[in-house]
Amino acid sequence: MADNKIIETFDPENILEVHNLRKCFPLKKTLTGKVTRELIAVDDVSFGLKAGETLGIVGESGCGKTTLGRAILKLHQPTSGRIIFEGQDITDFKSSQMREIRKKMQIIFQDPYSSLPPRSTVGGILSEPVTVHNIVPKSQVKEYVLDLMDKCGLRDYYYERYPHEFSGGQRQRICIARALSVNPKLVVCDEPVSALDVSIQAQIINLLKKLQQNMNLTYIFISHDLSVVKFISDKIGVMYLGSMVEYGAKADIFSNPLHPYTQALFSAIPHPDPDVKMNRIILKGDIPSPANPPKGCRFHTRCPYAKDICKEVTPEFKDYGNGHCAACHLLDE
Repeated sequence: MADNKIIETFDPENILEVHNLRKCFPLKKTLTGKVTRELIAVDDVSFGLKAGETLGIVGESGCGKTTLGRAILKLHQPTSGRIIFEGQDITDFKSSQMREIRKKMQIIFQDPYSSLPPRSTVGGILSEPVTVHNIVPKSQVKEYVLDLMDKCGLRDYYYERYPHEFSGGQRQRICIARALSVNPKLVVCDEPVSALDVSIQAQIINLLKKLQQNMNLTYIFISHDLSVVKFISDKIGVMYLGSMVEYGAKADIFSNPLHPYTQALFSAIPHPDPDVKMNRIILKGDIPSPANPPKGCRFHTRCPYAKDICKEVTPEFKDYGNGHCAACHLLDE
């Protein structure tokens, strides 16, 4: 595929578009290398995201949220589909071509303890990407890094310290500073607060919102905490077993969840008033294996409203007004 190819269907207002993205991992191969069994981690996911917006990706553990984020960044090579960033189709870009794109697309990893090199100081961790990508002249690197640390709530005397000397919240601030060190436009936040205490979570979320406003960042925020997603997101995508089952604006999703799985997820959100009775929807059974997904609608094995058509035909992902999309046969009735 030619460099800088502009896709005709690309919406110029979107900084990122994902079309029918699919990522499979081989589980079994023949002697000749032919894949005979595979795990479908992400299956036929599509969405668009405007600059400055936050897309929250929610779903149960193992539904493909992290794999989706990594595939968008080309940390996993997609099996099929298209990834369009700023009008460029980067799906088939090689490592050398992605080098320049890396400055515009970054990730904040989930675990702040294992994602930082233990033998490097904070100054070294933050200086390396600045130097490698020639963000500023070498003589200005330290000054640039200290300014970045200040923006992320890190004191200047942390510059010579090592990761093991910090708490989880401070380490996550270092991870955020590292992601922002190359002035990216899109940041994938892979459950950045799930390993932190609740009080620290609020600090990190507020920091992310402040940095987004000051630096005009676009976020893909992956989380299983719906309260956090509701606070930080503009749009929400709900995933189940590798597929996007619902997508739309935050207000539409929370006020009128269309898909039965979304309804079940939202019914589990705790209410601050203990006297309020919750109409909790309890899903029966376990999530099927992504290595052997059920035929038809993948949610039909746990759906309380499943019909015969759900067991045979995969529902189409349709727009039901105002960009509120869902994939469910019940909505067509």
